[in-house]
Amino acid sequence: MGTEVAVLSREFPQLDFSTVFSEYPSKTGRWAFSQSAITQRGKDCLRWLKMRPERLIIVTSHSGFLRLGVSHCQYANADYRVFDFEQGDGEELVEREVTEKRGGGMGNSKIGRVFIRPGDFPHDPILKPEGEVTDEAPREP
Repeated sequence: MGTEVAVLSREFPQLDFSTVFSEYPSKTGRWAFSQSAITQRGKDCLRWLKMRPERLIIVTSHSGFLRLGVSHCQYANADYRVFDFEQGDGEELVEREVTEKRGGGMGNSKIGRVFIRPGDFPHDPILKPEGEVTDEAPREP
């Protein structure tokens, strides 16, 4: 679980928590530990980052979310990687050679891309078995 925003606000009064989602720190729905939730949050994160006006953005997060939802790269503890967005309208990240060839900026991370595999998540009721047709529309967050 996470710490309630009210507690964080008292502990860190110099920080603005007004943009934190009201559901935080819930681990259900949008915030669940499921393939569909993490994949959607990753897409939302990339879309938001691409819309930002800044040319340089530093993102800190859990390595699992970055690996499975955002960059598809592994991260050793405290390691970093440098990315650009692909050219055009896409929202995929392209890792810069300076960190890709070394296995992260400190050279401690595994080289190569990783993707979600069976068993990475518990059963996800939103995902249907391959080939199964459904008429359900995805719910908006």
